[in-house]
Amino acid sequence: MVNGSRGCVVWFGHPAEHERDILIRAGWQIRRVGTAIGVDTGAHQGDGVVALADMRHCDAPALASMDRLMAEHSGIPWIVLRAPETPAREPSAKRVLESGREILMAPVDMPRLLEALRRAGNAARQDVTGGDHLAEMVGRSPVMVTTVASVHKFAPVELPVLITGETGTGKEVAAAALHRMSARRAGPFVPINCGALAPNLVQSELFGHERGAFTGANMRRIGHIESAAGGTVFLDEVGDLPLEAQTNLLRFLQEGSLERVGSSQPISIDVRVLAATHVDLEKAVAQGSFREDLYYRLNVLRLHMPPLRERGGDVELLAQHFLDHFREQHCSYARGFSSAARRAMRSYSWPGNVRELLNRVQRAAVVAEDALIGPADLDLRTNVGMIHRSLGLARVAAERDAIVACLRESQFNISECARRLSISRVTVYRLCKKHQLQLEDMR
Repeated sequence: MVNGSRGCVVWFGHPAEHERDILIRAGWQIRRVGTAIGVDTGAHQGDGVVALADMRHCDAPALASMDRLMAEHSGIPWIVLRAPETPAREPSAKRVLESGREILMAPVDMPRLLEALRRAGNAARQDVTGGDHLAEMVGRSPVMVTTVASVHKFAPVELPVLITGETGTGKEVAAAALHRMSARRAGPFVPINCGALAPNLVQSELFGHERGAFTGANMRRIGHIESAAGGTVFLDEVGDLPLEAQTNLLRFLQEGSLERVGSSQPISIDVRVLAATHVDLEKAVAQGSFREDLYYRLNVLRLHMPPLRERGGDVELLAQHFLDHFREQHCSYARGFSSAARRAMRSYSWPGNVRELLNRVQRAAVVAEDALIGPADLDLRTNVGMIHRSLGLARVAAERDAIVACLRESQFNISECARRLSISRVTVYRLCKKHQLQLEDMR
């Protein structure tokens, strides 16, 4: 088995049965593509796949088709298999040989082929994730491609970033990637869960304190922000900070200096601030629980982490990634997921997002008694049809709740409600009719 590097092999040609079996036993999925002109690999931009161009039994039309596909999918690493009698001077054949990452002669040495696939697979995965700096931000879905592109843009800019998204979507992973890709990568990365700080110790935890500042302060303590000097501080769940701490944080962002509790001496600190929240800070500002000026200071650049239910096939890619990582550290018989498990994962709504998927995969890796993890191992035994129906009902309820909440917040002003929801007035009326909402009865 190839730990941490299995993926999908698109085999252009006709693999021998024993070759196919060896690759499957090593953990690779095989997608065979015929040699007829007009075929497609089935691989699209962003797919972390490896392609095999099997020239051993190709005629001229097949070589032309192979040449075309290699040109169309130049972003995929190609490995070429050729026989001594393969025509190398024919233009299509020459281009195929020149485009190959590696060329293996027949009879194929299978250990050498597996090693070539391992190297190409690692390269393909780095193309998808953006290399080691983004190794944990696994995904090929359009929303993740957009998110990764934003990380690339934001990382080198010395400005605060507000990371939003539901619980479990990987906000700290994104913050760590921003730090690793910045000029501050050699400095410390200090994550702080603001929601876990004791209310009476928030100021001391963030900004530090002097000896004797309060009962129990027997020595000077450096706060989390000061300990991140030269690096990055990540304020997770920043919306949970009490107002007094928000005031001091705002002062630090404005002046670049802080005062330890019990001191009036300002200390200049060079640190980049990243913040994250799963709550609606705009709503918190409107309710008076979060300072508006602090919100604008933090919300200079904004990065949204999409929920797992919006990421399509990423759920299977992530599941395999988590399983591979688990196998590197623990003994597990499981090496993949059954088709039923994959269907169940695609149908499930994942309310706990990536964190829930990680927990379920780790549990399944321990309890699975087969090489392929099944739905029961993942504790996803719910009937797929029932999942679809319950998800549909949940979406209807969420839509109704959203329109009701917006109407009330906008004091039943249809135009204002439409503006806030980025829809037309006609759509507001249509949704009211759909959900049987009578404006007169709601006022």
